[in-house]
Amino acid sequence: MTVAVGKEHTPEQEAPRTPQRNRSAMRAWHALKQRHGSALLARLRLLRLTALLLAGALAVLLAVAGLGLSGTWDTVEGRDAPRTVSAANLNLALNDMDAQVANILLSSGTAGNGKAEVPYRKATDLYAEARSTASRDLRVLAVAAEGDDEVERTVASLTEYFARYEELVGRALEEDARAGGKPAAVVHYRAATDLVAGELLPRARSLVDTTDRAFESECEASRARLWAQLAAALVLGVALLGVLWVLQVYLARTFHRVISPALAGATLCTLVTLGAGPLLFASSAEQLRAARHDAFDSVVALSRARALAYDINADESRYLLDRDRRSRYEADFLEKSRQLFGTEGAGLPAYRTGLEETWRAYREGRGKRFTGEFRRELDNLTFGGERAAAEKTVDAYVVYQRDDRTIRSLVARGREQEAVDFGISWDDGKSNAHFGAWMDALGETTRINRAAFDAAVRQGHGDFAVLLPTAAGALLLAGALTVLGLRPRLAEFR
Repeated sequence: MTVAVGKEHTPEQEAPRTPQRNRSAMRAWHALKQRHGSALLARLRLLRLTALLLAGALAVLLAVAGLGLSGTWDTVEGRDAPRTVSAANLNLALNDMDAQVANILLSSGTAGNGKAEVPYRKATDLYAEARSTASRDLRVLAVAAEGDDEVERTVASLTEYFARYEELVGRALEEDARAGGKPAAVVHYRAATDLVAGELLPRARSLVDTTDRAFESECEASRARLWAQLAAALVLGVALLGVLWVLQVYLARTFHRVISPALAGATLCTLVTLGAGPLLFASSAEQLRAARHDAFDSVVALSRARALAYDINADESRYLLDRDRRSRYEADFLEKSRQLFGTEGAGLPAYRTGLEETWRAYREGRGKRFTGEFRRELDNLTFGGERAAAEKTVDAYVVYQRDDRTIRSLVARGREQEAVDFGISWDDGKSNAHFGAWMDALGETTRINRAAFDAAVRQGHGDFAVLLPTAAGALLLAGALTVLGLRPRLAEFR
């Protein structure tokens, strides 16, 4: 039997295979390293892209919010507030014109004979001033109403009725200038004042309400938008901070670096953006609230009060001029007085008693309730000096009501000329002098609130001019530093 003997494998025979095995292992190692490097490169690129996308989204949000905020402040300052104020001023001017026509007729004597020179001249000057104000406000409203069909129609009808009113006043003054023309003048004036009460004032008041509601709606929508943008900015900013932190940790662990200065700078810039951007939104929302509610709500209430004041002053003059309508004008006087300061009780005597008792209780801190435009202002006291000015306004109103009681008492006793002299005189201690003091106090209260409104608008523009560029500039720098910080690491894979 033949036995097959295998060849013995010696180390010399094994040696040729070793280089081949090493080369295979090296190739496998290089392939693994390449795959690891590709994965690392892909992660870095993904994190960089994510950071840049978040920064870009935040930049777009800031740009859109900035444009919207700039437009909001421009609209508030250039359209909403001016047209509301112009509508309120028109209401006031119409009342003042009608009051001064009555005062002219009361002070003109008979065809110029027996004219009360000072009251006549004062009434004539005030009529011309109020007429100029009304004409100017109609022009302002016509421009501001462009694009708003409802307001445009109201302004057009106001302009038409205003022209008719001036025509009727012209006829009244023409009749008054001739001997025996006073009764005819009163008839024309009656038609003019009916036109004011029936057509002009309702439209003017409607215009105040319409423009004020539009302003309110604009502010509330803008504030809601700002709070939503603030939330979105916080989400995007925090997400960007998270990505930058992940990048920092990833680079530290992978490349054995404690910190990347560029990424640290990008993180700091993002924190600046997170401070400036949301601060802009929050500050702007607060300034809009302060401008609209703290300040302009009082401006509107006080403007209504001022218009009502001129209207009740006109009713007082109408009461003296037109004997046939005295009961009507007295009722109108009472109704409008209650709109200023509302208390319980029927008739003027009861109203005045309630007025004095209620106001005394308020001043003494006993808190007796009342309603009306003065109540709205006293419930919205916000600014330095506002309380003192508002309370002084009501004090002056109480004095004016006492003067009116004197006028009606003189009429009731048949001393009509004394009532007229007291009612239209600007001498110290007389009715018109006290009315002027009342209007001065009311004007000071309005000035305080209007100054606060203007300050809030200026602050809003100032925040926009400083905080938006700060936030946007810091964000752009964060994006640039992120790219620069990763460039050396990415270059290692080339």
